[in-house]
Amino acid sequence: MSLDRLIAFFTSLKLSVVTLVLAMLLVFFGTLAQVERGLYQAQHEFFRSFLIYWGPPGAAWKVPVFPGGYLIGGVMLINLLAAHLRYYRTGWKHLGLVMIHFGLVLLLLGQLATDLLSVESTLHLREGETKNYTVVDRRAELAVVDVTDAQHDRVVAIPQRVLEHQTAITHPELPFTVRVQRFMANSTVANRRGNNAAPPASDQGAGAQLTVQELPRVTAMDRRDVPSALIEIGTPAGSQGTWLVSEFIDQPQRFTWQGRHYELSLRQRRDYTPHSLTLLEFRHDKYPGTEIPKNFSSRVRLRHPQTGEDREVLIYMNNPLRYGGATYYQASFDTDNQGTILQVVRNPGWLTPYVACVLVSLGLIWQFSLHLFNFLRQRRVG
Repeated sequence: MSLDRLIAFFTSLKLSVVTLVLAMLLVFFGTLAQVERGLYQAQHEFFRSFLIYWGPPGAAWKVPVFPGGYLIGGVMLINLLAAHLRYYRTGWKHLGLVMIHFGLVLLLLGQLATDLLSVESTLHLREGETKNYTVVDRRAELAVVDVTDAQHDRVVAIPQRVLEHQTAITHPELPFTVRVQRFMANSTVANRRGNNAAPPASDQGAGAQLTVQELPRVTAMDRRDVPSALIEIGTPAGSQGTWLVSEFIDQPQRFTWQGRHYELSLRQRRDYTPHSLTLLEFRHDKYPGTEIPKNFSSRVRLRHPQTGEDREVLIYMNNPLRYGGATYYQASFDTDNQGTILQVVRNPGWLTPYVACVLVSLGLIWQFSLHLFNFLRQRRVG
C-alpha cells in the first residue's frame, strides 16, 4: 500500500463511521456479557483488550472474532489526528473545528489514562482505629515481614502478578528465595478431620492442619476470589519447608532463619499513603420513627506528619474527602455502626473529561455562532 493510499485510509470518513459502529456494537455485546462473566471480567475481555477471542467450551484454543476496546479506540485516535492534520486550515474561522478535534482527542486519551492509571481501593476503619493505607479488594500480595526489631518491621510485599507468573522470587532484603509451588487465584481452605482426611496442604505452619482446594474464578459483583498459595523457603542450607499462605488464614505464620524472625501472610494488596486517617465517629442517622436511612457520615482525623497538617473532616454521602490525589467516598459501614468502609479512588486523569467536554462545547458554540452571524448578515443584505 502506497503512502498516499495509507493516508487516505486513515483520514477517510468511512473509517470514522466504521469505528463508531464497531464501538456501539462493542458496548452492546460487552454489556450483555456482564450477565454471564461479571463486570470485571467483561471489562478485561471486551474493553481492556486489542482483540476479543472465542473458542468452543472446553477447547484449549481460541480465535479472535472482534476488535477490542483498545484497538477501536486507537484507530479512532489515529483517524482524528490524521484527518485534522490533513484538512487543517489556519484562521479564526476554523478555530471551532480545532477545539472540537482537540477535545475529542483529549477525551480518548483521558479515558486511556483513567483505564491504565486509576486505582480503586477501600479503607475499613473501626472507631478509634488509625490507618495509613488502603486495600485493593481484588488483588493480593505475599507479605514477608522481618519482625526481629521490636521497634521497626521490614516488609517485603510480593504482588499477586509476580506470584502467578514466577516460580522463584528473590529480593535484596531477603536472605532466602521464595519458591511458589502452586498459586490458586480462588480457593477454599478446610480443617483436616478424621483418619481419612486429605493430606496436609504443607509441612510447616497452619497448613499442616489444613487442606486447600482450588476453585473457579468468581464473576459476581458482590463476591470476590480468595487466593491461596503453597510456597517453599529456599536457603543456601537447603529447604526450610513449605507453607500454605491464604487470605483464609488470619494470623501471620512465623519462622526463623539466621537468628532473624519472619512472618508470612497472604493479604489484600496495600497502598500506603504519607498521611493517616483516624475514625472518630460513624453515624447512621434515620428518619424519626422509621428505619429509613437519612444519612451516613464518618468523622475522621486527618494527619500528615510531613506537612504538620492535623484536622478533622466529615465525610458523608455526596461530600467526599479529596486529599493527596485520592477521593474518599462514604461507601458502607459495619452492622454494629461502630465502623466505616470508605471507597478510595485514585485517578490522575480525572480532569481530562471535563476539559475535553468544555473544549468540544466551546468549539460547537464557536462554529454555530459563525454560521448564525453569516446568516443574519445575509438577511440584512438581502
